[in-house]
This record gives sequence, C-alpha cells and structure tokens, in this order.
Amino acid sequence: IGHPEIFPLVFTTQTQEIFKCRVDEDVTKENCFKLIKKEDIIEDLKARAAVSDFHPVKKIVQEYPGEELLIVFDVEQQYGQNFYLVATEEAKENLLKPPEVAEEEEEEEEKEKEADENKEGTLEEFVYKPPVRKPWVSLGSEKEVEEESVKDTASKTKYLISRVRRKFGAPVTFTDKNASSVKDTYIECTSYQDKTFSIKLLEKDVGAQIVPKVRENSTQTKWTYPKNAAIQYFPREFSDEEKKESLSSKKLKEFITSVLLRMEIALQQNEIMNVFVDDWRALAEDESSYGSKSDIYLKEYQSFTDLHYLKDRTISCVCWHPNIYGIIAESATERLSYDERVDLSGKLLLQKSVILFWSFSDPLHPQLMLECPEDIYCFQFSPSDPNIIAGGCFNGQVVLWDISQYEEKLRNAKSSAGVKKTDVNLPSFIQAQQCGTEPPLVRYCAVSSIEYSHRTIITDIHWLPDFFEVNRMGATFENRAEICVQLVTCSPDCSILFWDIRGTKLPVQPLSDKNKEEKIIDVLPDFPDTFKHLDLTWKPLIKINLCKSDTSVDYSPIRISLTEEYYHYKTSDKMQSQNKLVELNKESPYAEISVPSGKILKGLENVSTNFFVGTEDGEIIYSDWKMERDSKKPSQKHAVHDGIVHTVQRSPFFKDIVLSVGPWNFAIWKEGLATGPILQSCCSAVRYTVGQWSLTRPGVFFIGREDGNIDIWDLLEKTHEPSQFQSISISMITCIRPWIASAKQQFLAVSDDSGVLHVLEISWTLSHPSSNEHANVLHYFEREVEYQKYYEQRQEFRAKERIE
Repeated sequence: IGHPEIFPLVFTTQTQEIFKCRVDEDVTKENCFKLIKKEDIIEDLKARAAVSDFHPVKKIVQEYPGEELLIVFDVEQQYGQNFYLVATEEAKENLLKPPEVAEEEEEEEEKEKEADENKEGTLEEFVYKPPVRKPWVSLGSEKEVEEESVKDTASKTKYLISRVRRKFGAPVTFTDKNASSVKDTYIECTSYQDKTFSIKLLEKDVGAQIVPKVRENSTQTKWTYPKNAAIQYFPREFSDEEKKESLSSKKLKEFITSVLLRMEIALQQNEIMNVFVDDWRALAEDESSYGSKSDIYLKEYQSFTDLHYLKDRTISCVCWHPNIYGIIAESATERLSYDERVDLSGKLLLQKSVILFWSFSDPLHPQLMLECPEDIYCFQFSPSDPNIIAGGCFNGQVVLWDISQYEEKLRNAKSSAGVKKTDVNLPSFIQAQQCGTEPPLVRYCAVSSIEYSHRTIITDIHWLPDFFEVNRMGATFENRAEICVQLVTCSPDCSILFWDIRGTKLPVQPLSDKNKEEKIIDVLPDFPDTFKHLDLTWKPLIKINLCKSDTSVDYSPIRISLTEEYYHYKTSDKMQSQNKLVELNKESPYAEISVPSGKILKGLENVSTNFFVGTEDGEIIYSDWKMERDSKKPSQKHAVHDGIVHTVQRSPFFKDIVLSVGPWNFAIWKEGLATGPILQSCCSAVRYTVGQWSLTRPGVFFIGREDGNIDIWDLLEKTHEPSQFQSISISMITCIRPWIASAKQQFLAVSDDSGVLHVLEISWTLSHPSSNEHANVLHYFEREVEYQKYYEQRQEFRAKERIE
C-alpha cells in the first residue's frame, strides 16, 4: 500500500475485550489510538498461540524496540481491516504528534520563555534560529496527485502541408463560377452521427463548492384565548336512591334487551380467537423476513486449531455431535495435488492422520482422536447411534469407528477441562492417556477391502434412513431393526457404492489360522471389536456407474443427494439402537445377517429411489438407483456449472428442492421439473467453494467463497444478490455446518484452508423465521415453476410460428 511501517490486523470481539480496545467504546473515530504494552501482547501470543490475532505480526512485535506499541482503529478500513499496527517508533510519534502540533508547541514554549524573561527584567538580544529541516513522511498524497494528473494516452497525428516553391508570392486572381454547370465542382458535407466516436461519459471529476442560500422568513404563532379549566380528582357517583331508581327504570331494561344478542356474539368471538395478540409485534415479525432488521450478522463464538496435527493441512469435513452440546469433530488433509500426493506417498504413510473432537469448554486441547489409515475427506455420524462413525479415505476405502466407550468422557468434557481424572471402568490404556496431555486415540474398527473399494478419493458419504434398506437389485425393504445399517458413497472413479455394515458370512478358517487370530486379538484386548468381521473383507452391496449417452465414458460423481435423507438427528434413546446393533453381532463376529428376501412392503411404495448427483465436469445428474444391470443412463442431465460441483443438498423444509453450488454460480432445482433449475445465479467475481441451507429459515442459505468471505442469501429479500456478506478468514472456506443448540442459540461451524475451525453464533434474525415465512418461500418456488412451464410453452409456440 506504500506504508511499510503499517500492518493491517483483524481484531475479534475476544481480542478487543482482552486489550480494552472495544469498537465505539474504548476507541472511536475521533479517538482512534490505543497504546498496548509489548509484554501484554507477548503473553497473549503464549496463551493463545495461532488463535491470537497478533500471530501474523509475531516477529514484528518481538523485535519492536519500544515498550508500547500503537494500535489504530481504522474506521474507513483504508488498509483493508478494522485495525492496523504501527511498527516503528518514528511513525508512532508522527501519528500521535503531527509536525504541525509539534511546531505549535515549540512556539508556545518560546512565547512563555520570553514572557518569563520580561517579568524578571532581563533584556537579552534576539537571536534568529533558522527552521530545522525535518524528514518527509509519506501519507499517500503523492499517489492521489499522480492519479489526478493528465496524461496523454492516444498517439498524436502529424500532418505535413507542402507547396511548390515557384508558387510562393505569385499573384492570386479570383473569378466567378457557376458550380451547378460544372461536374464535381463542389461536395456537400452533411452532418451525421458516427457511432464509432459516440463515447459514453462514465466518470467525471468536477470541483464544486456549496454556498448556503440566505433567505429571510418570519412566522407568528396563533394566539389562543385563555379559559378557566377545572380538574376532577375523584369520581362522582350516584347515591343509593339514585342507583335503585336507575336499575329499576324501564329505559335500562329496554337497552339491555336491545344489546343482548350483540353481546352474546362478542363473547363467543372472544372464545374463538385470542383478542390479546400483540398486533405490532406480529407485524414486526412479518417484516423481519424482508430484511427490516439490521442485526443480520454472524458473531464469532469460538475457534479451534492444533499446531501439531493441523499444521500445513486443510480441513476437509466438519460434523457436530448430534446429542452432546458443544462437541464438534473435524478431519484434515494435506494441501497437495494428485501428482504431489503420488510423489510423496511414502512420506505420507509415516504421518498420522486423525479426526479431532473439540469441546466448547476446552478450545486449546482436543478431547478425542480417531486414528485413520489414510487422510479422511468426508465422514458422518450414524443418525440412529452417534457412537458409530463412517468415513471415506483418500485411497477409496470406507472406515468405521465405535466411540461408545468414550461417550461419558465427551459428556463430561466441561467438568474435566480443568482437572484430569480417570475412570476406573475404562480400559487401562485409556486411563494412561487421560492422565497425560495427549487425548485418547481410538483405533478404527473396520476398513473395507482395497480390491472392492473405490479406486480414488471418496468425496461424499451418507447413511440411509432407518426405516428402509435396499437389496442387491436396489429394491427397498422395511428395516425391522430400525437402525441405520447401510451407507452410500461416491467417488470420481465413476462409481456409486452401497454398503451394509452387517456384512456376510465368511468361509470357515483353518484351526491354525484361527488360533493365530485369537492370539492377535488377545494382544490388543482394549480395541473395540464391534465390526471386527468386516475388517479388510468388507464388500459393497451395489455398484452403480452412470454412463453418458453419446460416448462410452461414465460420469464422475462428486456429490450425491438422496430423496430420503436425514437433516435433524433423532433424540430417542441411543442406548436402545446401540443394544440392537450389539445383538446383531453378539453371537459371533462371523454371524450371518441375511438381507430380507420377501415381498416389498406396501408401506414403502412411496419411498423414492431417485437421487441427484453433481459431477466433476459441472453437470447435475438426476437418476434412479434401481437397475437391471451395473451401468445406467441418467434420466436428466444439465450442464449448469463451469467446473467441479462442490455442494448438492436438499432443503430441510422442502423435500423436492435441491441446492447445487459450483465454482462460479449456484442453482436451485425442483425435483420432477426436467426443464432445468428454477433459479440460477449470475457469475460471481470470486470462486464459490461450499454451500449450506439454514436449518430454521426456509429461504436462507450460506455460501463460502475462496477469499474467506461468506455470502448470506435470503430469497424473500433478494434473489439477484446476497442480502449480506461477512469476512470470516483470510483463507479459502472449505466447509460450513449449522447446528441448533437450543431454541435461543444456533451456531455455524466454518472451516478454512489454513486449518482453523471457526464457530459463529447466528443472530436472531437469521435463525428465527417469521410466522408465514414457510408459506411465502413455498409460494415463491411455485411461481418459479409456473414461469418455467410458461417459458417452455412459449418456446414451442415460437417454434411453430417460425415453421409456419
């Protein structure tokens, strides 16, 4: 920017509270300077490490020669952030005491000195002191002068006019001539408008000086005639005789008889409707959906990072624990391209890949770690039993974990944040880990067979709901166990796989091999063996390849969205579903769990087997997983996005509304409408990276961008641009996950490419819908569908007209 001594900084609310530089309270536009001791900043860097807002300028703070550093509140964000740090003592003095103020102070001191000398009666001869030359400090004015200066941009045209020398000084004779009688005597040059040189003025610098108009006005108030007024402080009541006479009068009886019917109707209406409704408050709720309130913002609540496991890594997936407050899990991957990952494959095997569990009560230390055979790109908690976790690896394998032994530790994370305690009921190696500083490390229970897994990275994973399951032909059956036992995964290797965690019966092993396996199991008795029968033998139930119609090449799915999908995890007793899962495997790890082969239940006739898929080339595919052979041609294909599709997600409120996000735009789809999206955004100036629907407002969704900002879209307020955007990080946004903590508190987890997980608190306006918002959003989608149908009809009508 031209100021090497100035470093812009982003101060969060927590940092402003720590250093007492709160915006509009401690620092304002008039008083924007704040001196902070160097030792306080160093203490903050030691305490919060990379989470501290001074971490980017850590070296500058340590090498600063003075004891106090100057922090300036940048109201206009001239340098890009809300604060900036002054890195030199000279610049700090110039900002605190400008040269003009210093000269004025010197003049005042000289005047006071002369006055004191006159008072003492001493006369000294005046000595002239020439002004001292001071170094010039650039504040950016020379840039403005250079920009305002006029520069020639177009090349000048040169003309040379010559004449024969002998004609110089020759006499000139003029004669009359009829122009109409001689051909080519004159040429008429009429004026015309040349579009080549019609330049539209876009910007113009004009200097203007405003002078107030002076005018004289006079007014005279209306004089009212004064009158005597009396105030009554006590009610005037009838006497007892007057009351008896009034109650027994014929006039009162006739009045009661005349109004009796209307009084009964009024009493009945009061019982039917609530007459005490606050109409003003209801009106404000209706207006809030159209952006009348100004509190549309995301407040930073917490942030998590780990310098050991998350250094030089990007966060690939984030999931909230469904039932435990304040517990969030994240997975990280190396920031490498495919070729770099192949070249460094040997080195990456030596590095430990984990999934970290964080708690609000202890933001500095993870509560739990899941060991991974490879970097995990995506993972999901089981909706019926959150202790079961499934993840997809970079090498195409599916991994299963069981954290039921650590559920109590996660629930007691708040109480155990200050003091490390051990549980005697836990295994010995877990107690040893709890006594130390390292969190418990949970080994995976099972990993799928390499031969039958995906050949490349698993980009998306979902659990099938607990009320149905599928067989090898894709038909749906009732899930009598009422727990989630099947998964669906997709990968750019052109395949979509369905998995069953119950597995199949394995061949009988020789006695020698069985004894060896039992010895191995005896060595590691503390590792969970919930899915021991699936380890390295797990095969997919169904494999689907979506082939293109014009070529023999298949589509490369990146994201998948099933019609039957979970959005709010069940709050029923988790132990019941866990006991059911244990019962399925308690007889033997190789017990045969057969898939139902009976008739399809009548209650599942309405279960949809359709799904949306976003591909690597930007297409949105709509297909059905029921098939008679492995490959299937999709029923619909639309090329809407220019590049890889980052998000394909159904609305939590409308089962047939799907949001898809590409690199430069997003689209909203209506299932069953084959003409295309009902809403498609224009091209963005910055790349989109991820999108997510709001869990409580039907018309609101969030989109993460490459520059670290989040666009907040409200379809009831604007459909051509985001209603609000907010800067979250200086790195690319990689994942967004909302979570409803309570009726009054909602959070938004946002991860970035630098390995930092930000937890933001959603404001009241963004989390609480108005009374009729659901109906308004539904009406908007219906209007867009009708418009699409009308557009198609007009296209057909115009085509017939052209033929005729």
